[in-house]
Amino acid sequence: MPDVLTLPVHSVVTTTPLTRLIRLDLGTRPFVFQAGQAALIGTHGQTERRPYSIASSPEDAVRHHRLEFLVKVDAMGTIGPHLASVERGSRIDFEGPTGAFTLGPAPAPAYLFVAGGTGISPLRAMLRHLIATEAGVRLSVVYSARVPDELAFRDELERLARRGLIQLHLTVTGQGYPGWDGVRGRITVEALERALPSKEAVCYLCGPPAMVEAVPPLLRQLGVPMSHVRTEEW
Repeated sequence: MPDVLTLPVHSVVTTTPLTRLIRLDLGTRPFVFQAGQAALIGTHGQTERRPYSIASSPEDAVRHHRLEFLVKVDAMGTIGPHLASVERGSRIDFEGPTGAFTLGPAPAPAYLFVAGGTGISPLRAMLRHLIATEAGVRLSVVYSARVPDELAFRDELERLARRGLIQLHLTVTGQGYPGWDGVRGRITVEALERALPSKEAVCYLCGPPAMVEAVPPLLRQLGVPMSHVRTEEW
């Protein structure tokens, strides 16, 4: 069982109207984890801790001495009793890493990442890790949210796409957003075909159960072996 650490909050950043990025300060502590893993976090001293994927890569942790977590909030901006009144300087009890939703031991020639909502968290960590360590690997991202404002890390992903480091395909499932000129609707086989870098790509899916259930059969239609598909429900 991993030890429980108490870490200070470096900052709480508004990423979308309904999400916050909590950055925990590691200080000088070494912390070893794999991109895609999670940790249990909660306000110091209370018993409830909940799992959140680490949204930053191992390389980020070494460089910046921080860990990042994307968390949902309600319409009032409240996270929940397990992270009550979290702000800069708050102390957080941290237990981890945990989870097997990680990249394999050997790099693949290409990857497809399919995310829904806050399911982008572990996939962002994987992307950042691969960009830092595997020059030339082909990376493609399909990211879906209900409304454009809920596409977390959109600016960062679009910067990576402009630099040619990833292919990015955004889609919005909600209706009635005239300012959105991108793809609308749920992820389709046609959208996956456009995004798939090759049939040998390893595919990582993370998001709501309905999305995680619907996408693998579509990938199978495109000739992707199911042994190349990894899933995590959100």
